[in-house]
Amino acid sequence: MRIVIAGAGMVGTGLAERLAAGKHDVIAIDSDRAVCERVYSELGITTIHGSATSITTLEEAELDRAECAAATMRRDSDNLCFTVLARHMGVERIIVRMRDLRYEEAYKLAGATRVLNIVDLYLNQFTWEIEEPNLQELTAFAEGKASIVFIKVPAQSPAAGKTVAQIAQDSDFPDNCTIAAIFRPETGQFILPRGHATIEAGDRVYIAADVEDIRRAARFLGVK
Repeated sequence: MRIVIAGAGMVGTGLAERLAAGKHDVIAIDSDRAVCERVYSELGITTIHGSATSITTLEEAELDRAECAAATMRRDSDNLCFTVLARHMGVERIIVRMRDLRYEEAYKLAGATRVLNIVDLYLNQFTWEIEEPNLQELTAFAEGKASIVFIKVPAQSPAAGKTVAQIAQDSDFPDNCTIAAIFRPETGQFILPRGHATIEAGDRVYIAADVEDIRRAARFLGVK
């Protein structure tokens, strides 16, 4: 996936490093030349020196080719401007870091698809939003190596109608993955599952595992 990150400060650099490790095509933009040089020399990540609020800089970064953009600059006003330009250049998914809650509606009006409050911002949230938009992380633990997420079971899921025991015994379902709970929106029922509990289409299934096993479990449940 091609991802453009506006701002190579602590959050932006950390995000770029994680995404690059996941084999994504990452481009970081920063107005500080020394920062760009350091990020490139230390991480090997492509950097563009310039303002992420300048169309000229964004054209140089080929933002119009990006599948996702992340705004991690220090000032909300800069992130807001980047959001407007990213939307104008056709980026479908735009994730922004917000410092001041008063900007939230402005970000949404500008076209941000997700606004993350700096108070509860973790790099994992950005990573999940970019790599796995159909999974909702609730919390991370084990120093960020594992998470609890909920997955909405799609209508055509091959797991629909199967019991938790049947799913757990399937060789395609990861061994080190726990189905912790099931919420059925249709009836408002919250289930702490035993082996006989059945998963239905539309259920929200809460799963605890490491990142890779969560992804495998999601694919098993039919989430693309």
